[in-house]
Amino acid sequence: MDSGIKEKLDEFIRRKGLRRTTQRERIVDVVFSRDEHFTAEELFDRVRKVDGDTSRATVYRTLGMLVEADLLRQIDLGESQITYDPNFHDKPSHNHLVCIDCGRVVEFEDGNVDIQTDCVTRRLGFKTVRQSIKVEASCEQLRLNGVCPNLIATRLSGKRLRKKR
Repeated sequence: MDSGIKEKLDEFIRRKGLRRTTQRERIVDVVFSRDEHFTAEELFDRVRKVDGDTSRATVYRTLGMLVEADLLRQIDLGESQITYDPNFHDKPSHNHLVCIDCGRVVEFEDGNVDIQTDCVTRRLGFKTVRQSIKVEASCEQLRLNGVCPNLIATRLSGKRLRKKR
């Protein structure tokens, strides 16, 4: 885990008068052990592999605390399913391509988008603090190959697929 994240979390815990608990620390370690999006239930499953005694409620409370501490971002990538993103600190311009076929999420950065966003916000009298764009698209795997390995992996993992529009 990045030392800046740990310092910010420690400061937040002190400021709020919260206790440091072993379960909370394990959850935080699991959250920041990977650089990928996850749902609360996916996190709960990952945490239970590390600590079988951690309750679902503790996971949800810790997620709320991390969001409030601005260490984790809640994003809606579709189907009203809240997804958590642990890696926006290094990338304040945070954009996502979401495949409507297989649900795969790809983060992207684009200097042209950043410039355009900056121009629009300045023209309208604002200053950009952070940016998040979601683009829904179809990946080419299914069309080009007739098979999408991401779709197969998604179905095998039991993740809910998006409804086609």
